[in-house]
Amino acid sequence: MPANFSPPPLPRRLVGYARVSTDDQLNDAQVDELRAAGCDRIHQEHGSGASRTRPVLAKLLKDLTAGDVLVVVRLDRLARSVSHLLDVIEDLEKRGAHFRSLRDPIDTSTPQGIFSLQVLGAVAQLERALIAERTKSGMKAAKARGRMPGNPGLRERRPEAIRSVSAARERAYLDELISSAQTWLPTVRQLRPQHSWDNVVRVLNRRGHSWTVERLRRAVHRMVREKLAEPELLARSPRRPAEHQLMRLVAAIAIADSNLSLRDIAAQLDQMHERPPRGGRKWQPSSVRALLEEARRFGLIRL
Repeated sequence: MPANFSPPPLPRRLVGYARVSTDDQLNDAQVDELRAAGCDRIHQEHGSGASRTRPVLAKLLKDLTAGDVLVVVRLDRLARSVSHLLDVIEDLEKRGAHFRSLRDPIDTSTPQGIFSLQVLGAVAQLERALIAERTKSGMKAAKARGRMPGNPGLRERRPEAIRSVSAARERAYLDELISSAQTWLPTVRQLRPQHSWDNVVRVLNRRGHSWTVERLRRAVHRMVREKLAEPELLARSPRRPAEHQLMRLVAAIAIADSNLSLRDIAAQLDQMHERPPRGGRKWQPSSVRALLEEARRFGLIRL
């Protein structure tokens, strides 16, 4: 075999996504077009374009791996807005996956497609700026006419207005959870319910999040209610003596990232300002090893 020989790249897996509303009969046409484009798997979702809950899409994004290409017929089959589209594509990029729209010049595996995506990002930024400017202008004009800005129904405490605003906030909250789930839900699935909410939060926050126990539990409850997460995540953690807190924390860190060395875990514990069990100011790999061995005996970590 020649020294400069390199194996051919693996073929990309094309995964199709089709969405059809309840009064739309074009789903079969979408599926046919995706199959013609080479998609070996096609996921179908039923729901309106404005719907914020898309469990099929959420599960599909979770299952995609590096090299996969998510394919849709048109951009409006995937996203509600430009900002939503950019969030989805950003999530794909973190996984090493790509995105392609058959009828739009968007293919993130090509330079031309990336340029088109950058144009969309500029459009989204302009759209946000224009909305903010119109809002400020409207409030200024209303104030000049002696009118109070905001929702009159809310000022008058009308029940229907309060319900409408509350429902809108709940929809926005769920949309935010779904769009960000891939950054935190896999870790929750790894650690719950064997580990306490407190330890899960500490592991997540070490990765750049800013959760509190209350916010995380509320988020998981909502995902379970929407059938986007497993009810077992809410089960009660096993009760263990307080002195085993460090053991549970070390086990949680190791489970969340199996590639960490003993020295890496020790560095994380130092950054968390945890005190070593035998005194001293800094954690040593030997102390981490002892706690991991204890965690294995308790069944927290599999051999």
